Parts: sequence; C-alpha cells; structure tokens
Amino acid sequence: MKILMVCLGNICRSPMAQGVLENLAQLHHLSWEIDSAGTNGYHNGEHPDPRAIRAAQKRGIDISRQISRQIKMADLDYFDWILAMDDHNLSYLKSMCCTNEQRGKIKLLMEFAQDAPQMFVPDPYNDHRFDDALDLIELAGKAILANFTKD
Repeated sequence: MKILMVCLGNICRSPMAQGVLENLAQLHHLSWEIDSAGTNGYHNGEHPDPRAIRAAQKRGIDISRQISRQIKMADLDYFDWILAMDDHNLSYLKSMCCTNEQRGKIKLLMEFAQDAPQMFVPDPYNDHRFDDALDLIELAGKAILANFTKD
C-alpha cells in the first residue's frame, strides 16, 4: 500500500499525518509506503514546522527528518491513495488529474473516519492547534488501518 498525505505547504498537517500512519503501520508490521507533499511549493526542502515536530514528539512520533516537497504529476500514478487534509487541497488535486483512475485515488483523509466530528483537518499554522489537528489525524489513521487490514 502506497499512501500520499497532502496539505498546503507540507510542513504541518501532511507531515504529521505521514508520521502517524507510518507509526501505525510499523506497530502492525505492515510494509506500507507513506509519504507527504504540499499543493504549493512555499516550503520545498524545509523540515516540518517546529510546532508540528513537538506535537508529534509528545505522542512518540518523530517527523523531524521529513523534507517538504510539492506534489508532482508522477505521484498521481505512483500512489494507491492520495489523501487531502481539506477541500482546497482536494480541489487542487482533482484539477491535476488526467484520468478517472487518478481521480478515484483522491479522497479527504477524514472520509475514512466515519465518526469524525468534521470532514477537514484544520490548518494549525496560524491558530497553533496542533494537538487538535493530531487528534483528527490519529482518528483517521486508525480508521485507515482498520479499513485496509480487514480480513
């Protein structure tokens, strides 16, 4: 399974989502490939926001070595699933698609968590609500794990 997490700048939400899902996959001995990217290249080559790193570290997840990048066309074919953090990311990703197969791979991350209190993971960059974003991401991560490891 190859999953790409996508947010705007690839320094807050999608790196945390990558870290959460990598951690869950490792705990369950799954050889999933998880990556993250941004719809914009504002922060290409940078590490995640220090606040995101600290929030993840509090939960035993190390995202400090991740490097931000912008999504590229090849990602649409390479990954099995491309999961957007909000409707803006979703719209951008769908606008990149050339085929129905590519479009079918793109979903909101929170679509997997049917009992989620909301459909989007709010961007914590300005409001500093990294723990709230991580709560939603963890809820979705556990739902993804349950969905794709059913017997």
